[in-house]
Amino acid sequence: MDSKMVDYNDGASSPPGGADQLTNGNTDSKALGQPLSDFLLQLEDYTPTIPDAVTANYLQSYGFETSDPRITRLISLAAQKFISDVANDALQHCKTRGASQNTKPTKGKDRRYTLTMEDLTPALADYGITVKKPNYFM
Repeated sequence: MDSKMVDYNDGASSPPGGADQLTNGNTDSKALGQPLSDFLLQLEDYTPTIPDAVTANYLQSYGFETSDPRITRLISLAAQKFISDVANDALQHCKTRGASQNTKPTKGKDRRYTLTMEDLTPALADYGITVKKPNYFM
């Protein structure tokens, strides 16, 4: 058998540079598991912005049940990251739109931005979420 190919029970093989590197001894599996275990330990002490009770409620309403609070916190952390990314993208859209308009210049940190649907809609569209304004807002 080729040293770069691993033969599995069903006769399938893994391509070179694929998942078989873990089983060939090219890397130490204990070393790969260490960052994950450290992350899980840090996750136990982390308090996400979205409370565990809120995340657990939404998970339960959609039929997902878990007894491990780390899973709930991991999902809370992922939701927090998603919201942060969308808000940051909306801010970039706002700054781009503001730069193209002729407004009087303000001093560096004195500039305040307001989150509007005009900025949020293209930011959400980048993530595949379509937002349409209701008729009474037009």
